[in-house]
Amino acid sequence: MIEASTLIKFLVPLFLILSGLIAGLIIEKRLIQKLKSIPQVRDYARYQTFIDSLHGIPFVIFFTAGIYTALIASQLSPEIRLFLSRIILTIILGALTLVISRLCIGFVRVYSQTSDSDLPLTSLFVNLTRLVIFTIGSLIILQSIGISITPLLTALGVGGISIGLALQTTLSNLFSGLNIIMSRKVNPGDYVKLETGEEGYVTDVTWRHTTIREIPNNLIVVPNAQLVSATFKNYSLPEREIIVLVEVGVAYGSDLENVEKVTLSVAEEVMREVVGGVPEFEPFLRFHTFGYFSINFTVYFGAKKYFDHLITRHEFIKRLHKRYQEEGIEIPFPIRPVYPQDPM
Repeated sequence: MIEASTLIKFLVPLFLILSGLIAGLIIEKRLIQKLKSIPQVRDYARYQTFIDSLHGIPFVIFFTAGIYTALIASQLSPEIRLFLSRIILTIILGALTLVISRLCIGFVRVYSQTSDSDLPLTSLFVNLTRLVIFTIGSLIILQSIGISITPLLTALGVGGISIGLALQTTLSNLFSGLNIIMSRKVNPGDYVKLETGEEGYVTDVTWRHTTIREIPNNLIVVPNAQLVSATFKNYSLPEREIIVLVEVGVAYGSDLENVEKVTLSVAEEVMREVVGGVPEFEPFLRFHTFGYFSINFTVYFGAKKYFDHLITRHEFIKRLHKRYQEEGIEIPFPIRPVYPQDPM
C-alpha cells in the first residue's frame, strides 16, 4: 500500500494547483463584475478598455501562482525546479506583455475616435503597435530566463540588411503606409477618387496596400507606394461637409428675381427636410451665362458627406421642377440655331 507520507507528497501540490485554478476562475469573474459595476466613471471609454484588457489575466496569474506554490512544496530536484520556474516566469511575463498590448491598442482605438485625433486606427498601426510590444516583451523574457539577447540583436542587425535588400518593394509599401497614416491625407472612412478614375470609401491601410470600397461594394486594392505618389481627390478633407452644385437654366422671359426667390426656397426646404442636407447651410445661386436658349445659373447647397450629394441633388431637382411648374417658370428645351448654306 502507498504510505501516507508519499500520498501527501502528491496530494499537497495537486491541492495547491487546483486551488490556484479555482481561485483564478472565481477572482476573475468577481473582479470583472466588480469593476464593471463601479458607477460614475469619468472617462468610461478608457475605463472600458482597461477592463477588456484584463480578461483572462487574473486566471493565468492565480493558476500560475498555484503551480509555483506546488513547485515549492514538492520535492523535485533543483534542475527540474529551475526549469519549471523559468517556464512560470515566462508565462507571467507573457501575460503582462499581453495586458500591455491590449491596453495600448485599446487606448489607440479610443484616441483615434476623438475628433482631434492625429492617429487613425488602421490595421497597419495596430499591427505595428502589437509587433513592437511583443518584440520588447520577448526580449525581456529571454533575458529574464538567462538567455543573452546581445548575440540575437547583433544577428538581427546584420540579417536586417540582407532582408531589407530582398524586400525593397515590401518595405517601400510599409513606409509609404506609415506616411499615409502620419500625414493624415487619407483616413479610413474618407471618400477618395484616384487619378485613374476609381473612387470609393477607404476601408483600411495595411502594411502593404490600401483598400477602397466602391459604391457597388467592390474592393479596390492600391499598393501604398503607388497611392503616395498618385494624384487623388479626397472629398472628406479638410472636412466631410461638401457644397453641391446644380446647373439650372430658365427661359429669357422669366422674372429673375422671382426665379432666385423660388429656387432658394426649394433649396432651403431640401436642406431642412432631406436626410443628408445641412440645415445650417444657407443656399445661394449665381447667374453666369446667357446661353443659346436660356439664362443659366448655378445653385449651391450643402451635404453632410460626399455620398449625400446624390440624394440631396435628386430631391432638389424633383422639387424644383414641380415648383417651377406651379410658379409658371419655364425651363426651355435645348435649341441650337442651324444656318443652311446659301445655294450657289
